[in-house]
Formats: sequence, structure tokens, C-alpha cells
Amino acid sequence: MMSATDAAGRAPAVTAEATERVFREEYGRAVAVLVRVFGDIDIAEEAVQDAFTTALERWPATGLPPSPAGWIITTGRNRAIDRLRREASRASRHAEAALLQARASPVEEDPVHDDRLRLIFTCCHPALAPAARVALTLRLLGGLSTAQVARAFLVAEPTMAQRLVRAKGKIRDARIPYRVPGQAELPDRLPAVLSVVYLILNEGYTAASGDRLVREDLCAEAVRLGRLLARLMPDEPEVLGLLALMLLTESRRPARTGPDGEMVVLAEQDRTLWDRDLIAEGQALVRQCLHRGRPGPYQIQAAISAVHSDAADAAATDWDQILRLYDRLTAIAPTPVVALNRAVAVAEVQGPGPALGLVDALAPALDQFRVLHAVRADLLRRLGRGAEAASAYEAAIASPGNAAETAFLRRRLRELPSL
Repeated sequence: MMSATDAAGRAPAVTAEATERVFREEYGRAVAVLVRVFGDIDIAEEAVQDAFTTALERWPATGLPPSPAGWIITTGRNRAIDRLRREASRASRHAEAALLQARASPVEEDPVHDDRLRLIFTCCHPALAPAARVALTLRLLGGLSTAQVARAFLVAEPTMAQRLVRAKGKIRDARIPYRVPGQAELPDRLPAVLSVVYLILNEGYTAASGDRLVREDLCAEAVRLGRLLARLMPDEPEVLGLLALMLLTESRRPARTGPDGEMVVLAEQDRTLWDRDLIAEGQALVRQCLHRGRPGPYQIQAAISAVHSDAADAAATDWDQILRLYDRLTAIAPTPVVALNRAVAVAEVQGPGPALGLVDALAPALDQFRVLHAVRADLLRRLGRGAEAASAYEAAIASPGNAAETAFLRRRLRELPSL
């Protein structure tokens, strides 16, 4: 952490980019704390936005504070209280209630003392539609923009904005409590919570936009939340399965990009860079899940990742076992994305021809996904159908995604044999 002054007593320069990085890293924590303080999501979000606006004005002159997160939370809380006092003086009952909540600020004795986890369960209340639960938590906890959440759900940004407004209004109007639910309520709330954590990991693993392939902050947040859930619900196999999947996925992160941030596909990664401690922990969790005999989608995906992590190099990968696992996953979670991933395994076992037919059948459902066009382009390349591969690469390049992916796809396009 930077100190407030340098050796000469001057405040180090803080760029707008550095402040925005703090915003991305601390947004979820700050919102979660202020939701507890004020009991209102909109007030908390506005308070955090006000604090970051102030940071952009002050930090270039004063330097980064010793605890940026603490500064943001304190500044946001003070600004919100000032605003609520003004509104309460105009007989705003809502402002008075929020002000009373802030003054009381009770310490709740929940099973897990973590504001972000409490906020996840609040957003995943059964009173909200399933898609709204996941979208709202991604927005509040992951710090994703409305546009990024919209892309995750393959809907238009205005549609997602309306969905988020309705969800927050429902929480406020129904007075949904801000707490981790009791043991009897946990099973019904768990699937949406796991979806939230999984989608945070997905956004971190492959960023929806921006220059970088990976958002390390979101990857770390997903793993942290997964560990908290595992502590809260140690007897739930799907919780352990999701944590295992995240650990095994995170173990490969150091090898997924080159020195200049370029994307490196799985088959070409330097496996000596994989984190063996995370692999050992993830594989141990997979074994625990297998012993329980209650397979679910996250456990099967974790088992697939474990097979990859067992291979010393790409050629040693047991694709037959991976395909069998995808068959099991398809039986219990028959989604287009699962079918696309299964087609990749089919290509390794049966060849690119059979896999291409499977991918083409998925085009109507996944046409907006860059990965569909990228997989199709690779299969066409392997079949020697250069002109069609070029068109598929161009379609992938034109689809939304981050700059690292785009650069990789352009390189693949350039490497196609001359027509």
C-alpha cells in the first residue's frame, strides 16, 4: 500500500486510472458495508459513487490514503448522512428511517461475519426473480457495470437496467432483511447464490470488455466468497464442488497470459506455471464430493478441471474421461454452453468433423457468444476449410469481448494458409 507522502514529504501522484482500480477492487465491499449501515441499496450505491467522485478530486493532491477502502466507506457514510439530514428536514420518512438505521448501526451475530456474504443472500431472496437475483448481486458485489451484467445474460443494456431497478425496489418495498438466512432457508437460496459466485468467477476469468484477458480482482473475490460459503455450508457438495472448480481454474491463471498480456490457450500453456497448491486443494475437494455420491453441475465441472490438471502436458489429457463427464453434465444441466464445451471434447475424441455439426446446431442459441464463433473457426481450420474458417474468425472478432481475446483471434486469422 502506498503511503500518504514520499521521502521528501510530498504526496505521491495518484492518477485517475489508479483511483478507478481502487473503485473496481473495493466497490463491492463498500456497498455491502453501507447497505448494512443504512438498510438501503440505493443509498449505499449513491454514497459509494459520491465517495469515488470525491476521491477523483482529492487523491491527486493528497495521495492515496493508508486504507483506501476505509476512506471510501467513511467518506460515503458521511456524505450520505449529510444528504439524509437535509432530506429528513423536508419530512421525508424514507430519509428519516435510513438516518435512524445509520445511527443505530447494530452489529449482527450472523454465522459468517461478512457484509458481502450478507448482501449476496439479501439479493438472492426468493421474492426476487432468479435472473434478477444473480444480476443484482453481480452489479453490487462484483462491481460490474450494467452493460457487463447485460452481456453476461445476453440481454440489452436498457432491459438489464430496468431489471436492476425493479429488483432493488422489491427489496426495499418488501423490507427484505439484510442477513444470512437460517439453516432451514439455506437450501432454497443456495442455487442462486452459487450462480452469483460462478458468474463473478467467469467475468474475472475472461473479462467481458477492456484491455486485459483476466480481472484478477474478481477471480480473487469469487474464490474468497466460495471459501466463505464452504465454511458456512460444509456439508453441501455443490458448495464444495464450486470451490473446487474455482481453485482449479485459478491455478491456471499464471499461464493464461504471456509477458505482454497476450492470451495463451490451454493446449499451449506452460504447465510449470500452474499453482500446484491450488491444484492439490481443488483435487482434494473433488475427491470429497465423489465420496458423497450426490453429483451436481459444479462438482462435475470440477471433476473435468481435475482431469485437465492431472495431465503433464496437453497430449496426455484424458479426453475420453472428459467426454464421459460432459455426457453426465449434459444429462443434468442441458444448456447450450455445456453442449458447446462438450463439442470441444468430441473434437478431441472423434475429430473436428463430428464436432462441427454439433457446434453448427448451437448457432441459433449462442450466436451472440464470441466463443461459439471462435470454436467453429478452429474446427474449420483443422478441417482445412480456410475460407470458412476466416469468416468464422471475423465473426468472432466482431463479437463483444476483451482486447486480449481480439488480438489472439486476429493472430489466428493471420496464420491461416493463404487462400
